[in-house]
Amino acid sequence: MSTAQGARARARIEVTAAIKDEARRQLAVEGAAKLSLRAVARELGMASSALYRYFRSRDELLTALIIDAYDSLGEAAEASYAAVGGESPAGQWVAVCEGVREWALARPHEYALIYGSPVPGYTAPDTTVPAASRVGRLLIRIVRDAYQAKGEAQWKVPAELRPEARRMAEELAPDLPPETVVVLAGAWAQLFGLVNFEVFGQFHRVVEDREAFFRHAAGQLAHHVGLVYPQSEAAAR
Repeated sequence: MSTAQGARARARIEVTAAIKDEARRQLAVEGAAKLSLRAVARELGMASSALYRYFRSRDELLTALIIDAYDSLGEAAEASYAAVGGESPAGQWVAVCEGVREWALARPHEYALIYGSPVPGYTAPDTTVPAASRVGRLLIRIVRDAYQAKGEAQWKVPAELRPEARRMAEELAPDLPPETVVVLAGAWAQLFGLVNFEVFGQFHRVVEDREAFFRHAAGQLAHHVGLVYPQSEAAAR
């Protein structure tokens, strides 16, 4: 790559980052539904036609922001997991859940973009799936490691749910029992339900010590998917 080409590439990266930063600022003020390429261009002192060379539409910009948010959340969860590598699977699970919560509370507008109300007129493309699945894959990894090491408690699945359980296991974690995958999917949904209630204010005048409450709830989810604390670790808690 020539010096001129390298300079252009760096300039494009810098301008793209500036566009995303301004778009995030507008998300915080106006919400995703009112995000406008023209407004972003105006705030950056750019002509609208120039901005369209970076993002061809509002939806393309939204998709980029969504992927960035999912990746940032995934990185936070993975960092929390790496920080407690020596703990039990249940301890790892709770640490990941707490990492998700901490990220969401620090970045509520980005969290709202990916787990809040759908943006009218926008449908997320398949390109968002790899980033969106990072937290789920990490939780599956924790359960898989525990299962392969010594097995885990399994819940019975009603007869009418067994075909769906088998389908989910085949697609999400074929090396885990379908019964485990069903419970894991429910725990994943409950995790984000807990975070949603806190981020969007549903715990107001209901839960005061939210950190302790969340840690307990995350531990209950770990137990529900078959992960248990060793006796020494449980006593310390």
